[in-house]
Amino acid sequence: MFMGEYHHNIDIKGRMIIPSKFREHLGDAFVLTRGLDRCLFGYPYEEWKQLEEKLKSLPLTKKDARSFTRFFFSGASECELDKQGRINIATPLLSYAKLEKECVVIGVSNRIEIWSKEVWEEYFTDSEDTFADMAENMGFDI
Repeated sequence: MFMGEYHHNIDIKGRMIIPSKFREHLGDAFVLTRGLDRCLFGYPYEEWKQLEEKLKSLPLTKKDARSFTRFFFSGASECELDKQGRINIATPLLSYAKLEKECVVIGVSNRIEIWSKEVWEEYFTDSEDTFADMAENMGFDI
């Protein structure tokens, strides 16, 4: 399980350190793709395969299913950890998530998310006030 929030920087070559607590669950290589809300989603291969099966079961006749599947898979790339625990993030993914220097890596149960620090802070601030309302609307009792 992935949880926690970590702050890291991307170097000029597009490399970023993955938090050590996440590396053991991700393995030596994992899949990184476009996520929702302008972040990147990172999945261990086992989780990626499960997600792939779910997406393959969506009906091709549904426009939203085709569009989402294209969006999700066209941005996917395999990331391998180097000896320092860094990954090289593909340029299209850097652009999509507005990643330039300061980043936030968070654990979200079965995946990691990589955010631009600015985008994360804006998202967090916007969502913070409605956190209790979201829980209530989902019927989630903490």
